[in-house]
Amino acid sequence: MYDLLKGLRVVEGSAFVAGPTCGLYLAQMGAEVIRFDQIGGGPDFRRWPLTEAGDSLYWEGLNKGKKSVALDLSRPEGREIAQRLAASGDGRNGAQNGAMFVTNFPVEGFLSYATLSALNRDLICVRVMGWADGSQGMDYTINSALGLPLMTGPTDDPRPVNHVLAAWDLLTGAYSAFALLAALVARLRGEGGREIRVPLSDVGAATMANLGFAGETLMTGQPRPRMGNDLYGAFGRDFVTRDGQRLMLLCVTPRQWSKALDALGITGDVAAVEAELGVSFAADEGLRFTHRDRLYPLFERAFAAQDAAALTPALDAGGVTWGAYQTMVEALEDRRLYKDNPLFQTIRHPSGRDYIAPGAMGTVLPDARQPVKPAPRLGQHTDEMLGDVLGLSSGEIGRLHDAGLVAGADGR
Repeated sequence: MYDLLKGLRVVEGSAFVAGPTCGLYLAQMGAEVIRFDQIGGGPDFRRWPLTEAGDSLYWEGLNKGKKSVALDLSRPEGREIAQRLAASGDGRNGAQNGAMFVTNFPVEGFLSYATLSALNRDLICVRVMGWADGSQGMDYTINSALGLPLMTGPTDDPRPVNHVLAAWDLLTGAYSAFALLAALVARLRGEGGREIRVPLSDVGAATMANLGFAGETLMTGQPRPRMGNDLYGAFGRDFVTRDGQRLMLLCVTPRQWSKALDALGITGDVAAVEAELGVSFAADEGLRFTHRDRLYPLFERAFAAQDAAALTPALDAGGVTWGAYQTMVEALEDRRLYKDNPLFQTIRHPSGRDYIAPGAMGTVLPDARQPVKPAPRLGQHTDEMLGDVLGLSSGEIGRLHDAGLVAGADGR
């Protein structure tokens, strides 16, 4: 946690990954993020993985450091409170305190920008969407439409392979946080509020174009074929050592290439292939990719002749990029990833469990990291936010509880 966004108030009304990720990143940089949910929890409140008691580790992870308000969003009165929260804050004269809202609710409806901006014309709203036309879409359906599952997987199996990581959700969440702060900079210049719509489909399509996938297909008329674990356009693949360790090797720069050959003892063998083909692999990484079928057997034999414990120090000494394949259990014991990483702290979560949780992913120098804050209990801050943000009296808040329109951490 850092204080870079201290004084910034953002209201979040969202579920699943992209919207909550946006709020999480803002909270970890010091913003006050107030999330509202349906009493009893929204559609992601019990999402797997779960503890034995049914608490969502997923929800605890994506809502660290936020404040929670529980409302009955099925009733007009509860929706009105959500609207007032979403539009709350002072955006006049470029002020930064509030009037910022992150949501994945539909474009039309009780949280439409037209409705909310009528309450506060300086409101900045970032709206995460599936498809830009408003159609339903989630990470895995957007990914299938983009064609990536047909480029992923073994070369001898035509079936699509879905990714395990919700990449488009995560990119969309990060881009949404960036877009919100960009709009805030404009508002600080006196330009007022605006709505920014961030569809996963546009994030995915733009990313595929930015990385050259779209241009390549337009030029060749063909999608990129699946290549297993081969690194496209350069030299990289997994190899197995004599003791059965599987390592991923990348040789992108000329130095990495030459040092890998030295460590594996195959400089002469590769030189013979170069002489036969009339090429220089050191000068052009694309040639290593083009002729990878001639090179792979040399590397396979060299890896198979050494144990990992002997080979990897030689790769490290040469500055070669490699990585061991690890299970998640093994990764948790990796000192660089988790074991000795100052990014992580062991904290008590709302489930009552103690386990590690990360703070901000970027390290801000020279600032000291602050303690990681856990996710709130559902409704933990309902009364506080209704009083501090909406200015309701204790009597008014009590009447809302009596009517079942709001609830605290005890569900009442």
